[in-house]
Amino acid sequence: MKPWNDTDAMLFFDPHPAALPLFEAFAEKLYGLYPAAEMRVQKTQITFSNRHVFACVSFLHVKKKAELPDPYLVVTLGLSFPLASHRVAAKTEAYPGRWTTHIVIGAPSEIDSELMEWVRLAYDFSESK
Repeated sequence: MKPWNDTDAMLFFDPHPAALPLFEAFAEKLYGLYPAAEMRVQKTQITFSNRHVFACVSFLHVKKKAELPDPYLVVTLGLSFPLASHRVAAKTEAYPGRWTTHIVIGAPSEIDSELMEWVRLAYDFSESK
């Protein structure tokens, strides 16, 4: 069984079933890079961690509803710097030297090498804490 294909993860997508393929594509690429990553399904997000959380997926409204694709998924990364990209929907400096960065995904093709490089940076930053 794929680590992201558990009952809790499937229940998380009950209100947004069209977004499930986005999650599956993201999780497959993430676990391809980090097979030991731990996944935790919470009420409002699914987190991925090594020693600390490095990525989350959610339905956070980081843009106006009219600006969000349908379906969509928000990938949130913890980075050591403010990511400068047109793909970033929102970013905040949660505390000095730690930036919470939200990226909206609307199609599996957006889960590309650029996004996965940012996931790698978040993973490495999390490992360094």
